[in-house]
Amino acid sequence: MKRIILSAAAALSVLLMAVSCNCSGNKSAKDAEGSQADSTAVLADTLKTDDMNFNPADLPEEPIFNIETNLGTIKVKLYGKTPKHRDNFVKLAHDHFYDGTLFHRVINGFMIQGGDPLSKDPSKKNLYGTGGPDYTVPAEFVPEYTHKKGALAAARRGDAANPKRASSGSQFYLVQDEVACSQLDGQYTVFGETVEGLDVIDRIAAVETDSRDCPLNSVRIIRVYPDLD
Repeated sequence: MKRIILSAAAALSVLLMAVSCNCSGNKSAKDAEGSQADSTAVLADTLKTDDMNFNPADLPEEPIFNIETNLGTIKVKLYGKTPKHRDNFVKLAHDHFYDGTLFHRVINGFMIQGGDPLSKDPSKKNLYGTGGPDYTVPAEFVPEYTHKKGALAAARRGDAANPKRASSGSQFYLVQDEVACSQLDGQYTVFGETVEGLDVIDRIAAVETDSRDCPLNSVRIIRVYPDLD
């Protein structure tokens, strides 16, 4: 059943905790280990291809990247007017940082969130949402970049601990419902948009989750790579 759309205050409170929220699933350890092993095997086979080897300097000002998941592929365009976030995403993709991470926080009627390196390790499930590289990215608010459906935005810590609203070094979210997320404009950096795969966002948003909005069955990012066609 689709969740009731959050009120402006409640929705903002949810994303203010975007990086620090915990996530614990109900799967048994045996099931989790089996799922992890299967995903690792798929990932190993996938990464044998050559399209992951790209030179960031060869990319256009607004490159398109494929976020390939076990539920389908989402194509996103990175914006040229948010160069710090664009270049950081490109660097992380080039370094295979996102490969094997999960969409660890999913709220139907709101957004889907991923990019935490801790989500590669099932034993750290209680820490999902707290990980990242050892840096943040300065906010880049551009009025024309709004939380429309499919918008790609950076998660961050709340205002009390982060008054300059700097973005997480790696965690991001994709907007599923623009009405529910519209009050986040100017609060979180939007640095890209979905150009193909809105149905995949809906598919991910619809998965069954636990009390902490963590999917019961892993939604895994297999790899992130540029669309060079």
